[in-house]
Amino acid sequence: MDRVIAAKVFIDVAQSRSFSRTADRLNMSRPMVTRYIEAMEDWLKIRLLHRTTRKISLTSAGEACLKDVELWLEQADNFISLVNTSEELSGLVRITSSMSFGFSQLMPAIQDFMRFYPKVRIDIDLEDSAADLTEKSIDLAIRIASNPDPSLIGKPIAVCESALVASTAYLEKVRETIGGIQHPKDLVNHQCLGYKNFERHIWHLSQGDQFESIPVDCRLTVNEATALLHAALNDGGISLQPTYLVNRYIKEGRLCHVLPDWKPKDLSIYALYSSRKHLPPTVRALIDHLEIYFKDNPW
Repeated sequence: MDRVIAAKVFIDVAQSRSFSRTADRLNMSRPMVTRYIEAMEDWLKIRLLHRTTRKISLTSAGEACLKDVELWLEQADNFISLVNTSEELSGLVRITSSMSFGFSQLMPAIQDFMRFYPKVRIDIDLEDSAADLTEKSIDLAIRIASNPDPSLIGKPIAVCESALVASTAYLEKVRETIGGIQHPKDLVNHQCLGYKNFERHIWHLSQGDQFESIPVDCRLTVNEATALLHAALNDGGISLQPTYLVNRYIKEGRLCHVLPDWKPKDLSIYALYSSRKHLPPTVRALIDHLEIYFKDNPW
């Protein structure tokens, strides 16, 4: 039996603690998973797993050799990548991303990648909540954060800037009653649109060495940025939005940039993957492609 595949099966079972879940994630039958584990134990001359009808756990020997097997697998795959550099990339890559970044920026970048590599298949899961990469068999997560999950590894591929925006109709309407917005403190009198997953409802703004943290009143809160965008477009109030989503509407005149001299905090856009999983050449190539694409195609 293929020792590289056997090593992958062992590592996955060590993470999932389930032959059935590993079979589903690696697209093989449960008896085949059992055969690979038995083959690994025969080759290493040790028992790797405790198996009962309800529970699977690593033996002390299995725990001791797990890191060595992971290192060996990484070295084996690196070697295969080196000797097969002329081979065309192929296979399925599963990606997760926020809905707003997925439809506005990720889709054109992915389609560009797939034109280069016609044998690659891509499956994208769009959700604003953080997905468990191991549980969902996700190869790559595109996430926007100031500090990414420390259990994941990866690299920043772009910068996420933000802007305060509102429709012209909203600003004209409130100018007659509340007045214009000249300073961040003026925001407390306005109808603001809140993103439920972002630092409660306090907007942090800076201008040079000046900093303001403004608690805003949000009658409408949503857990997804594109819904807030459309609320702003429909004269619902002021929204703190990523520029990758609103720059086109500002250029078209459908939204106004509120307090353009005051800058919200920048975040990084990361390509992240599980530190316990081997990184296939296709995923590595996709990360490099995304970094270059977003540098060449600023929003």
